[in-house]
Amino acid sequence: MARPRTPKGRAGRTHERLASEYPDAVCELDHGSAFELLVATILAAQATDVGVNKLTPDLFARFPDAEALAEVEPEEVQPYVSTVGLFRNKSKSLVGMARILVDDYGGEVPSAMRDLVRLPGVGRKTANVVRSVALGLPGLPVDTHVTRLSNLLDLTSETDPVKIEFELNPMIPAAERGDFSLRMILHGRRVCVARRPRCEDCVLNDFCPSSTV
Repeated sequence: MARPRTPKGRAGRTHERLASEYPDAVCELDHGSAFELLVATILAAQATDVGVNKLTPDLFARFPDAEALAEVEPEEVQPYVSTVGLFRNKSKSLVGMARILVDDYGGEVPSAMRDLVRLPGVGRKTANVVRSVALGLPGLPVDTHVTRLSNLLDLTSETDPVKIEFELNPMIPAAERGDFSLRMILHGRRVCVARRPRCEDCVLNDFCPSSTV
């Protein structure tokens, strides 16, 4: 099979291969609602999904919805999230986010990007996670794995996550952008690891410009 010569061609081939390699890729943050995923994703910044999943059962038992979280001060949230980095700032963001949800959105998580990114602690990556995973809307979250793999595959030379998102969006069908991101993240965690990419085991090694095999 001929090597794709353009970034869009490589993105399409990557999407096909990773869909075959990870057909059941899912978000690894445990959640039962859009609100829970929003909270978990805010907490996951500079933390691991595993670490967040350990604390969210107790957190959600105490604060099951935006109304419950909006009624307290950040100091009351801190003991529930103290095992993740920046927990004081995140506690403040969670309470501020919940109060806006209650005051402006009836306690529900909004679906529009412009509404999500005005919430404390929420940038485009978090908003895209919520949109694509919990709300079934187009969204391509760009984390460190998506950034690194996109550069290695020469899909883009950008390093800014927002610019990468906007460059990748036209290359991937809108309804499949969330799955593409999830699979890139899994591949970055399992095969194309940062310190020593396992090119010999990679399903993309026959066309990846950075492959060592």
